[in-house]
Amino acid sequence: MTIDNQIRGLVVVFGVRLPRALSPAFKDAALKVSDGVPGLHAALRGLFAAREAILTAVTAIDSDIKAMTRKSKTCSRLMTVPGVGPITALAFAAAIDDPTRFRRSRDVGPYLGLVPKRHQSGEVDYTGSISKRGDLRVRTLLYEAANVMLTRYAAPLKLKSWALAIGQRSTMRKARVALARRLAIILHAMMRDQTDFQAV
Repeated sequence: MTIDNQIRGLVVVFGVRLPRALSPAFKDAALKVSDGVPGLHAALRGLFAAREAILTAVTAIDSDIKAMTRKSKTCSRLMTVPGVGPITALAFAAAIDDPTRFRRSRDVGPYLGLVPKRHQSGEVDYTGSISKRGDLRVRTLLYEAANVMLTRYAAPLKLKSWALAIGQRSTMRKARVALARRLAIILHAMMRDQTDFQAV
C-alpha cells in the first residue's frame, strides 16, 4: 500500500525499520519514533487515519464480493478451480457473460489477449509475445490465478504438472501465461456445461 510506504519513508530518516504493515507493532513503532516531533507526529497521525479508512473500505468491499460469489452458482462453480478466488470468478463471469457466444472454449484465449502474436513478412514467420488484447483486468487475474496454482497449490494436479513442464523447457513466465490461457478455456467450459472442476 502506498500509505504504508509513505509511513516507512518518514521514519526511516530516523534510522527505524518498521515491522510488517499488518502487524499491530507497525503503528506503535512508527508513532513511538514521532514522540516529541510535532510535525512528524501530526503527519503520521493523518496517514494512519487515512490508512484505517482505506482498510475499513477494503474489508467492506471484500465482504460484499464474498456475498456476491456465494449467491452466484456460476462463481461458486468457477472457484472450485485451484487458484481462482472470488474476484477472479466474478471478473471472468462478467467478461464472458453468455458462454454460448463463443463457438469453442479455446476462442476465449484470443478474446482475452492470451495467445501469441504472429509476425509474417515475406519469408519471415515467427511467434511473438501475447497479443494483450481484450480485458486487461481479467487477463491479469488469470495470470495471478495461474501463479497461485503453480506456487501454492500442493496437491498433485496434471494441469500444474503440464505448466511446470513448460517452465522447465522455456521460462516460468511463459508457463504462467500458458496456464492462464488453459484456465480461461477450462473456466469457459465449466460455465457452458455447468460443471465443477475435476482435479485429476
